[in-house]
Amino acid sequence: MQKSCLIDTLGGRIQVSWDQESAATPMGQMVFFAAYLETTGLFDTWVEESPLRYTSPNAPQKRDVLGTLFLSILAGHRRYAHVTALRSDGVSPNILGMGKIVSEDALRRALGKIPEAEGTEWMRKHLFKSVVAACQTPWILDIDTTVKPLFGHQEGAKVGYNPHKPGRPSCRIQIKLVTLILTKPVKLAHRNFQK
Repeated sequence: MQKSCLIDTLGGRIQVSWDQESAATPMGQMVFFAAYLETTGLFDTWVEESPLRYTSPNAPQKRDVLGTLFLSILAGHRRYAHVTALRSDGVSPNILGMGKIVSEDALRRALGKIPEAEGTEWMRKHLFKSVVAACQTPWILDIDTTVKPLFGHQEGAKVGYNPHKPGRPSCRIQIKLVTLILTKPVKLAHRNFQK
């Protein structure tokens, strides 16, 4: 039995269908994320406020360049060469209102044109904008880094309290990132605090 629903995205209305018999796409859930981006306006303002500037009339659209970067990050890519895998996806660019996926060379050149100070400020502003609502609402965050012990010699690993595997290192870098977001003092996991 096939189920479907209509979702409004940046690229227009999309019909999403679930079919147990059909093959799946790795970016299949993108349509729901795109609906969130359209509702909040986060993607549009991120693109509009970008310090990326072109003077050539033959240059790719800013939305296409930044949309390619966005999709590549969501797909878990770690290298520019992996962007090529997105070029065969005809659905995701349309969902974000893009014209096309740009090549890895065009993406690399475009990101190289963004001045570092402006780019850092632009990204910092938009990253904090995405979490500011959570910072204005009282909430509790409970993190236990000992649940995920680190193996080997990883950066930031410290030996601390670990009831499951005594003597194994745990990561305190995660806690430091959380303290930057919360701007509240947090007790680090590698210290043993007595009652």
